[in-house]
Amino acid sequence: MLSILVAAMLGGALSPKPPRAHALPTGAELVARMRQAYDGKWYRRVTFTQATTKPNGDVETWYEAASVPGLLRIDIAPLDSGRTLIFRNDSLYQLDHGSVAKVMPFVHPLMTLGFDVYVDPAERTISRLQGLGFDLTRVHEGTWQDRKVWVIGADSAADTTSKQFWVDQERMLFVRSLETAPNGKLIDTRFNGYQVLASGWIETEVLFLVDGQVRGKEEYSDIKTGMTFEEGLFSPAPWQKAGWIGQ
Repeated sequence: MLSILVAAMLGGALSPKPPRAHALPTGAELVARMRQAYDGKWYRRVTFTQATTKPNGDVETWYEAASVPGLLRIDIAPLDSGRTLIFRNDSLYQLDHGSVAKVMPFVHPLMTLGFDVYVDPAERTISRLQGLGFDLTRVHEGTWQDRKVWVIGADSAADTTSKQFWVDQERMLFVRSLETAPNGKLIDTRFNGYQVLASGWIETEVLFLVDGQVRGKEEYSDIKTGMTFEEGLFSPAPWQKAGWIGQ
């Protein structure tokens, strides 16, 4: 009886509380889910031919080979030019005529989010993403191309300027990133046309937009996985021909 009287005095304070909105996962938890979703199911070797449309409209042919996690080699046609890019140990090596022309520290964000995240320990990916400037404590839900996504790095859809990456909720695949360049322009990168492979997935089109205008495009073809690479393929010196090309 006393509880009834107190409840009446307090205006129904003992009535059932409304259900709490479900708590959103953190960005770190979502990275761990991406890793767990493909634990032991993601390819370690992949090659493909890439048609690269540059901002001026010119199209180059790039031959790419990746050893996941962490190693990527790009040979740019014509092959006798010896123009090669090698991403290795968080460094980028630029080669011209087979000789190293430039070396710079570089963590490849698209390699990290599109490939390595499914193989590397989650803790390593989390550390690298934080080093790249993503705030993994900020998460909201959204929709992209009629599919539900997690957006990591921003609190709401109104925030399009914070550095953020988008993950398909069902497939746990990276689909988009946004960031503001030092000159204030919005850089929008999109992974489109995902294709399922014998193990894992791969996008077949990558779009690069600046302030809403397409400024570059990559289109993949002749995608293969499961091969064995020759020793030294991902070493910048001594440079060697990529034997897989044309096979």
